[in-house]
Amino acid sequence: MAGGVGSRFWPMSRTAHPKQFMDILGTGQTLLQQTYNRFLRLCPKENIYIVTNDSYIDFVKEQIPGIDNSVILSEPARKNTAPCVAYACYKIAQLNPDAVTVIAPSDHLITKEDTFVKAIKSCFKKAAEENCLLTLGIRPSRPDTGYGYIQYIESEIKERDIRIKKVKTFTEKPDLEMAKFFLQSGDFLWNAGIFIWSVKSIIKAFETYSPELDILFREGNSVYNTPKEAGFIAEVYSQCKNISIDYAVMEKADNVYVRASVIGWSDLGTWGSLYDHIKCDEDKNAIVGKNVINYNSKNCIVNVPKDKLVILQGLDGYIVAESDGILLICKKEDEQQIKTFVNDVKITKGEKFV
Repeated sequence: MAGGVGSRFWPMSRTAHPKQFMDILGTGQTLLQQTYNRFLRLCPKENIYIVTNDSYIDFVKEQIPGIDNSVILSEPARKNTAPCVAYACYKIAQLNPDAVTVIAPSDHLITKEDTFVKAIKSCFKKAAEENCLLTLGIRPSRPDTGYGYIQYIESEIKERDIRIKKVKTFTEKPDLEMAKFFLQSGDFLWNAGIFIWSVKSIIKAFETYSPELDILFREGNSVYNTPKEAGFIAEVYSQCKNISIDYAVMEKADNVYVRASVIGWSDLGTWGSLYDHIKCDEDKNAIVGKNVINYNSKNCIVNVPKDKLVILQGLDGYIVAESDGILLICKKEDEQQIKTFVNDVKITKGEKFV
């Protein structure tokens, strides 16, 4: 999934150039390229489909040289993850009704790739044999209010992989006190937004729990993988609602399982999450930029272009980020407000700044 804007990462990530197409960690690869190469370890390139917005097709082709047009799925509008998943899975089902798929965001960091591959292969086995929906869960290291949480119980059957548990509840972005409770209870995992299932299972789930989406995308069974597909999808996206796969299916279904995984995961969704992956100086400042001079500032994350000179004095726990003439100065503890800032900028200053 490579169609999002990443507004919590503003002003670096903007509509015209979102974070999945950036090398935000300085590795020499964009997040999309890292994700693509990771999945080459699980399946051949012809089986890797990239769902993205119409306006990002050129980015995909530039960053994945030689990619075939047939595996780029172009969305005419942003309608969240449920339509994105439905489009891909209904299309793939017409090519291979027995396919098992993994759905993953293109902008996440996974540092333990061997462990990730092992976890996905384990889930593939269960998904191929059972009517079930699986997701990866990450053991929480802090009471983070920016992530969704999954509560699990022991599976009602004996799993070959003891890390696979039955999902009891989903909770989306709790407040701090609730997040602390989740951390202490020991039976909650972060929701990584990585899903594994057979196309048969997810289509059955859409039919049961989100029939309006099922009806819309099922009508395309005769035109998927034909020249008529693009016109059909344009019509469907004008009708379908904006809804996540979590709300549309996962939170309603009774056959959902989670595999607890230690894969060095971060969604890199916020400045704070990036702070955890950049080497800090002696004052615990994570600085990206060649010309930053610090006087008694600590615990800050600074991201500025290499040609900008920045002087910091007396700041503690701040985000300082500049991109294309937009400067953000915000307390790290208040980073969840960045989406509000972006909405306010859009209303008061116009689209060009977002």
